[in-house]
Order: sequence, then structure tokens, then C-alpha cells
Amino acid sequence: MPPAVAVSNRTSRSARLGLRATPEQEAVLRRAADVAHKSLTEFILDSACQAAEQTLLDQRLFLVSGRQYQAFMDLLERLEQPNEGLRDLLSHKAPWDKA
Repeated sequence: MPPAVAVSNRTSRSARLGLRATPEQEAVLRRAADVAHKSLTEFILDSACQAAEQTLLDQRLFLVSGRQYQAFMDLLERLEQPNEGLRDLLSHKAPWDKA
């Protein structure tokens, strides 16, 4: 899956980031960038954005107010409602299950 924050338009870049690396780290990054057919900057930004997005998506702690929590609990405890759209969706095979 491509990162949501693509590094595609060099002219729109205005923020400057600085980092220091060991010679070994730089060599690994340059080799990987070459293999990916990207510039070192593109490779580092793409990789960093991908890692950042994954870190944000992996958050499992959600802080909500007491009112929001109660509304959520009420939804969980509510009786199941018929949902024709969901029933229709689940009646079809997944595209990856088709032969």
C-alpha cells in the first residue's frame, strides 16, 4: 500500500529536516535507495512517512469523554438491526476467493 503522504512534487517541499547518520547507516540507505530507484531523500522521506503512518495506525488507546464512552457502550449494547446492504455484501465471495 503506498503511503498517504507521497513524496512526489519536489517544488511543494518547504520544510527542512536534518539528521545525522553513521557512515554505515548512510551506506545502507543509499544502497536501498538505489535498489528502489529513488533518490536518497525520496527513499528516506517515503520510509519515514510509512513508519510514521504505521505508528499512528497502531495506536490502541483511545481517550474519550465520559459522555462519548457511554454513547459508545450504548451502541454496543443495542440490539442487532437488520442491514440489507451488509447482508448483500456478505453474500458475495471476496474477489481474492474467486477462482
